[in-house]
Amino acid sequence: MASAVSALPRFKLVFRVPEPALPACKAAIFSAGAGRYPGGQYTECCFTTLGTGQFRPGDTARPHLGKVGELEEVPEARVEALCVGEDVARSAVSALKKAHPYETPAYEVYRLEDF
Repeated sequence: MASAVSALPRFKLVFRVPEPALPACKAAIFSAGAGRYPGGQYTECCFTTLGTGQFRPGDTARPHLGKVGELEEVPEARVEALCVGEDVARSAVSALKKAHPYETPAYEVYRLEDF
């Protein structure tokens, strides 16, 4: 028989963030409940990879980095974290949006299947 925790839907939150803002964004999603595995034995779990983000701010943008009209490349981290329960996923996204320095943070949420 499955436990109530294992019956909750699982999601993966994936986001990109400039490296200087990485600790604040991770702290925010972890405070919202992301990165906890069922059973409570592991918390603040995530996978982080480094790469380069690229964007060109449009005429009405207010970029945190770079200048309007100019192509910008930024060292960024990609973070992947488990969210157990839709409420945790939504809370983590909300916390990420508040902590992230960009006008519109790049993130995705995927529903996970258990096979």
